[in-house]
Amino acid sequence: MNKRRFNILFRNHVITVWWLFLFPILLFQSSECQNIENITPPIAKIIPKVDSMYEDIRIDNYFWLRERDNPEVIEYLHAENEYTKAMMEHTEKLQEKLYEELLSRIKETDMSVPEKIDDYYYYTRTEEDKQYPIYCRKKESLDSQEEILLDLNLLSVGYNFFNLGLYKISPNHQLLLYSIDTTGSEVYTLYIKNLDTGKMLADIISNTGYSAAWANDNNTIFYTIVDKAKRAYKLYRHTLGSDADDDIEIYHEKDEKFWLNIYKSKSRDYLLMGSSTHITSEIAYLDANNPISRFKILHPRQTGMKYYPYHYGDKFFILINDNAENFKLMETFIVTSSKENWKEVIQHRDSVEIEGIDVFKDYLVVYEREKGLEKIRITDLRNNEIHYVDFPEPVYTFRAGRNRNYDSNLLRYTYMSLVTPKSVFDYNMSTNIQELKKQYEVLGGYEPSNYQSERIFAHAEDSSMIPISLVYRKGIVKDGNNPLLLYGYGAYGENMEPYFSSNRLSLLNRGLIFALAHVRGGGEMGQFWYNQGKLLNKKNTFSDFIVCSEHLINEGYTSRDKLVISGGSAGGLLIGAVTNMRPDLFKAVIADVPFVDVLNTILDPSLPLTVIEYEEWGDPKEKEYYDYIKSYSPYDNVEAQDYPNILINAGFYDTRVSYWEAAKWTAKLRAMKTDNNILLLKTNMGAGHMGYSGRYDYLNDLAFKYVFILDLFGIED
Repeated sequence: MNKRRFNILFRNHVITVWWLFLFPILLFQSSECQNIENITPPIAKIIPKVDSMYEDIRIDNYFWLRERDNPEVIEYLHAENEYTKAMMEHTEKLQEKLYEELLSRIKETDMSVPEKIDDYYYYTRTEEDKQYPIYCRKKESLDSQEEILLDLNLLSVGYNFFNLGLYKISPNHQLLLYSIDTTGSEVYTLYIKNLDTGKMLADIISNTGYSAAWANDNNTIFYTIVDKAKRAYKLYRHTLGSDADDDIEIYHEKDEKFWLNIYKSKSRDYLLMGSSTHITSEIAYLDANNPISRFKILHPRQTGMKYYPYHYGDKFFILINDNAENFKLMETFIVTSSKENWKEVIQHRDSVEIEGIDVFKDYLVVYEREKGLEKIRITDLRNNEIHYVDFPEPVYTFRAGRNRNYDSNLLRYTYMSLVTPKSVFDYNMSTNIQELKKQYEVLGGYEPSNYQSERIFAHAEDSSMIPISLVYRKGIVKDGNNPLLLYGYGAYGENMEPYFSSNRLSLLNRGLIFALAHVRGGGEMGQFWYNQGKLLNKKNTFSDFIVCSEHLINEGYTSRDKLVISGGSAGGLLIGAVTNMRPDLFKAVIADVPFVDVLNTILDPSLPLTVIEYEEWGDPKEKEYYDYIKSYSPYDNVEAQDYPNILINAGFYDTRVSYWEAAKWTAKLRAMKTDNNILLLKTNMGAGHMGYSGRYDYLNDLAFKYVFILDLFGIED
């Protein structure tokens, strides 16, 4: 498990992830193009709530919208949805056309590249007209008879939302442990299926988190449960056939800042329990062959120290940031695993961040990032020879596969760029030969040579160089007349990668430029880049984004009348903040599940993730942080001024960013803004943070957003 994957598990955040980068290909709106004179927006009633923390009197007129079970709240959300529907009713035929266009590029009946584990080939496939994937395997050969392990289309019948969480095959390949969420709340129920008989076991465990693992006896599982704040805080051991009420509590993480997870080493020899915050981790390990033994802590938690162990023979490789902001790699024998016995394998480098590693029997794979670009460094552990994998484009991204075969010399990864579709490779670490296993098809005659990608840099006020990645159809003239979507995130050290999207072609082919602003707060340029956009440096994220916007305008890529900005979740905070700061700079704003009510949320420790977030935003019980957060919190800084056209999306069951943040922000904007531009709120009443779970539902929603764009510019085709 690499560092990035570990962080996603313990944090249960961003997102990381890819959905934040793949979903928000949205855009613009204009009042000029719509006949809306007879459509009246809903107005939320005002019920003042006074807060006098630190002698600073704050009045929150829309605090009541937090009352989830209040019929008036539900009525208001439905009224906003009806208003949005009415405003877009004249575009319904174009929505249908766009949906068909998006769908036409996708190979509806398709299959993933099989992964061989022991005697089995595991894969997923999709079928035309079915929302969800089907999980399958074949034994010994791809020519063998297919065995369907899990058909999510059957399991999802009767649910508006359906999400598969865990999917864990037992060591002997006879049992399947999986979990599902049917509301979007990200609280899961565990199930176990006998793959030999096809029957479900009586073992059902509710209120579970994101992680669970099999012991090697094929009869014991370890899993986490969540508290009221949706934090994974307890680890339990369960024996198949026993009552879940009798499960043994292994560990209780009482510190509300820490998040628990459990996973197995690639070697399958150890179970690892991680307890982590944004800046601190503590790992304990257990012999997977002896599940009733006790976990042993590798190194006690130290504030600010993060480390990640990887088993290799009689050793652990350990990735650690101790006096190494960009991480260094250590090793230690397991029998003498205390920190004083750790030895350095790869030293810290100021210009190169180690993002994770993969360990094979004969090879050590290190995932690095230098000057914003990802690299793969491979060491032959038999002779310590080192080489790097070559990539064909100057700007690209890749994602390591699970690579669960410890004895293999093949490294699987998925490569893509802004113009190159997702491509799965097997890289032979012995011969240095790459084999393309599959490039996912873009139907309809996509030709990469018709599109151009580039990376440019904007100059921040402190002379920092802020990268911007762009893609557009060749032939674009830099005369300021091009509509441009600028997307940003800038939080948690997460990276905005130059990824490919076939959906984006519907915009590029109509003259749109798509751009990613790699602002501080993300991790594109190493840990320093992240640290310069968090806590009391958070405003660098906003100023960087504004500088990127101005640079794109000054260089002729777009203009103020053509520039649209978008972001989701923590990226919604970015978008909300810069909209308050420079509303004159943007034509339109798209905010998905936006974290905009920052101060109120961070003041309420009962809400999911709040206490955990203190290390990202600061603890408002300290006046310095309170004042700083208040100075940029989008909801608190709405002013009586002209605003751009705004589309806001929310999820009613969202546990990461509560629906009321978007609702309150919308209500306050309606009351205070001085323009006649359009403001729409669309709340998905049957989903959470991730939005629609089915692939066709997602495309329908995306078609709605695309038409919202096209209608702005009077584009009817």
